[in-house]
Amino acid sequence: MASDLRTTDTGEELVVVPLRHPWRWFSGVVIVLIIAGLGWAMAEAQIQWEDVPGFFTHPVMLEGLLNTIVLAIAAQGGAIILGVVIALMRLSANPVARWFAVGYIWLFRGLPVLLQILIWFNLALVFQNISIPMLFSVPTNVVMTAFVAALLGLGLNESAYMAEIVRAGLSSVDEGQTEAAKSIGMTPLVTLRRVVLPQAMRVIIPPTGNNFINMIKGTSMASVIAFLELIHAANNISSRNLEIMETLFAAAAWYLVMVSVASIGQHYLERAYGPR
Repeated sequence: MASDLRTTDTGEELVVVPLRHPWRWFSGVVIVLIIAGLGWAMAEAQIQWEDVPGFFTHPVMLEGLLNTIVLAIAAQGGAIILGVVIALMRLSANPVARWFAVGYIWLFRGLPVLLQILIWFNLALVFQNISIPMLFSVPTNVVMTAFVAALLGLGLNESAYMAEIVRAGLSSVDEGQTEAAKSIGMTPLVTLRRVVLPQAMRVIIPPTGNNFINMIKGTSMASVIAFLELIHAANNISSRNLEIMETLFAAAAWYLVMVSVASIGQHYLERAYGPR
């Protein structure tokens, strides 16, 4: 690499030698070799790669994909709504509401998601009927389908995390903004909608986007209760043709597609609510 010549105030010439970084080149070569090795290993593996595209568009796989998307969106949407309510209760001056919110967050954030799904799915073992006296009564095993159990398990767990995310976002807004809104006659609801939430969204959106991506992947836990999501769909297909890895790679490709789309959406939301 050529050196530069620079002149000092006294007219003396100094040779400026660029700083070299040999370890950057070494680490780059190592990374390229690792990637090449992994590519060679996958190419030599006993996998029928030509069958993967067929499983990618298999009817059962597409049905599992649709169920995964519906479950993820429904669970995350419900969790956001419930999380906002719990966050407002957590910030409430009412001690009963505040401690209820604390207990709610402690309970649903403290239990593993898989355990919650299994509890909801087996609820009929302890409550044979779900009823409101004088109004209705239905068998629990009719109401508590695999989809409903997965929705409750994923959604309630996520709502506890969303409550903390929303609480942090609301708390990040300076109290002076609320006081100024009150001084011009805004009601608490209007203040929340027009003043507090738009500013809190900068704090709320990034972790919410990350949680939604985790939700997409977390729907795979519903496979243990025979809900037809991507993992269960892959298992159903491979049980007939024994091409286990091929179907799993097809499911993995769909997860990467969904996560990529969600990441793009998160990027544009963050930009929309970011500083201008």
